[in-house]
Amino acid sequence: MQPHLQKKIKEATYLTADKAWSYRPILRYFYIQHERMREFLLPEEIYEYLSRFSEFSDYTVESLQQDLDSLTRWGNLIASQEHRKAKTIDEYKKKSFRYQCTPYTVEFERMMMQLENMGESFGGSLERTQFERLYQVLVTIAGTIADDQIEKDEESAQVWEDAMTYFRQITQNTSDYIAYIHSEEVADRMKTEAFLAYKDQFTAYLRDFIIALQRTAMQIQELLSRLPAEKLEPFFKQVIHHQEQTFRFETELITDPMEEMMEKWTNLIAWFLGNKHGESEFERLQNRTDEAIRRITRTVQRLGERHQQFRSRKNDYLHLAKWFDGMGTIEEAHKLSSVAFGVFHTRHFHADETGTEDIYADIWDEAPMEHQTKPRIRSFRERTRAGSIEDNQEKIAKMKQTHLEQRRREKKVIEQYIQGGEIRIKDLPKVEAHVRKLLLVWIGKAMAREDKTVKTEFGRKVRVILHEKERVILAADDGSLEMPDATFVFVEEEAGV
Repeated sequence: MQPHLQKKIKEATYLTADKAWSYRPILRYFYIQHERMREFLLPEEIYEYLSRFSEFSDYTVESLQQDLDSLTRWGNLIASQEHRKAKTIDEYKKKSFRYQCTPYTVEFERMMMQLENMGESFGGSLERTQFERLYQVLVTIAGTIADDQIEKDEESAQVWEDAMTYFRQITQNTSDYIAYIHSEEVADRMKTEAFLAYKDQFTAYLRDFIIALQRTAMQIQELLSRLPAEKLEPFFKQVIHHQEQTFRFETELITDPMEEMMEKWTNLIAWFLGNKHGESEFERLQNRTDEAIRRITRTVQRLGERHQQFRSRKNDYLHLAKWFDGMGTIEEAHKLSSVAFGVFHTRHFHADETGTEDIYADIWDEAPMEHQTKPRIRSFRERTRAGSIEDNQEKIAKMKQTHLEQRRREKKVIEQYIQGGEIRIKDLPKVEAHVRKLLLVWIGKAMAREDKTVKTEFGRKVRVILHEKERVILAADDGSLEMPDATFVFVEEEAGV
């Protein structure tokens, strides 16, 4: 551990001291003048400034001098003797000083002004352009590495500074805004009727961010996967060389700049791609933004239902009555009733067992089920008999044989559609229903993987190439489906296995 981490920061004493009411206005005035390029101030000028406020009506020059001495002792101010011509004997005998605020004071006041402007709620935003700017900077870095042309020291340092600036803005703004939309303040506002006026704007803001995030962040992920930290070592050397040209009296705390840059680049990769410790922050951000949209939708639905309970349906019923009055026959009125009110006297039957665990099985393919209704009387008791352990080995073997036979049939059908080691959706004829379901399952699994390659139920690997701009119709026995064209490339055939 570095020794300075265990030291007290005496420069922060003025923020919590008993006389903070006078210390803070004095140092705020120093900070304002520092931002205006004035470094040295005289006590007379400071006293003239404080005298403008009613809170300092009883404040004296002696009190100001005591406060300046305390702030100098704590390291907030630097006092230097003022050499000017004395007009009186007292001025000659009395030493006069001018004061300059220290870097600690400047940073403290800059931070305090940011906190004061922030208020009680989180800030932050979901900026789409920040991801695009970061991507352009990373493209510039990747181009210099790919061409083996390292830019000038100053240009390399500027590109690196831009990358870190955009990345810092992304992490800070997104984390602050996500904390804001999950805060109690926003949750309370979403419960009011006034939230309905902002729901569309709020949802559109999150939706547009998600669309831009998915488009740009995917490009960043692909680019970072090809740029490990080791490849950037020549680029980092140029940046370090430029930083070493900056003249400093003080010695730098960072003993190994290369290690520091490697660590920053590793953190950038982990934010987008994750690491061995878990998923990436990009995935967490996407999931939390999706959850925020779902929460808004549920809130709007509840508010709408609450509002619907107190709304009069008189006009709706009068409009519906006019429809029925305009019907020429009772049959037409029955048809309108079925659309407006649904089927009357519907009976639902519940079975104790399920025939299959296959979620793609159709209801008309299932065998009928039997349900035994038990009498609802107190005197009824079920008959019990001694239990026994049944040997189901034969039944299990038969079910296994049936399952394997079904798999063989499906494999044989699939192999009929393989042409040249691949299946193209637009080239398929009318297929069986289970083939359509299987192809959609492969697409779903492949889209969740980076290499878009999955292992099929038949033990073969297939890579899915999705042509999103081409729309095709996949005809099956149970209907037609409009979808993007896709190519299923079987890796074994492609590799010649």
